[in-house]
Amino acid sequence: MIINNPKFEISAVSKKQYPKGNLPEVVLVGKSNVGKSSFVNTMINRKNLARTSNVPGKTRQINFYNMDNKFYFVDLPGYGYSKMSKKEKVISGGFIEQYLEEGSNIALIILLLDIRHKPTSDDLLMYDYILKSNLPFMVLTNKADKIAITKVDNELEKIKEILGISYSTILPFSSERKVYQEKVWEEIEKFIKDE
Repeated sequence: MIINNPKFEISAVSKKQYPKGNLPEVVLVGKSNVGKSSFVNTMINRKNLARTSNVPGKTRQINFYNMDNKFYFVDLPGYGYSKMSKKEKVISGGFIEQYLEEGSNIALIILLLDIRHKPTSDDLLMYDYILKSNLPFMVLTNKADKIAITKVDNELEKIKEILGISYSTILPFSSERKVYQEKVWEEIEKFIKDE
């Protein structure tokens, strides 16, 4: 898919701030430092539409990125960031939950994991939450450039086994190696095409 004019639309913390209309939403969830913003930038071949940071936990709101009025990438705040205060965790956790439960335009949830590590307890909690939501989802194992290309399939299988994935899509991804981009677009397009 070619995106010509992507734009950041709004940062929201409550339902009344969500964009109006019924564009499908592709929702990104994952740990604070898993690379959700880099994923957005890589997919649309931009350097900094989605602001990346070396400091985990920077995203404290739900960010909506409008993709040529075809769909939104929705970047949820990362979880598992220990330096976030208890109050901030509760607040951000609350509006993430509200969005996932009440967001009526969610077309697909993408859970991003780090291919180099076993899923954390927070990852497993989020995965379980997604399963219970009955919403369509896929798993992306990010940072595939950080391991030898010959090990990617093996690491993918390990994560698949830990999660018990048998029917959903799980793919490698890398912001550096763009070789995975096309396959990910193919999967996303299945969920955002007009009926």
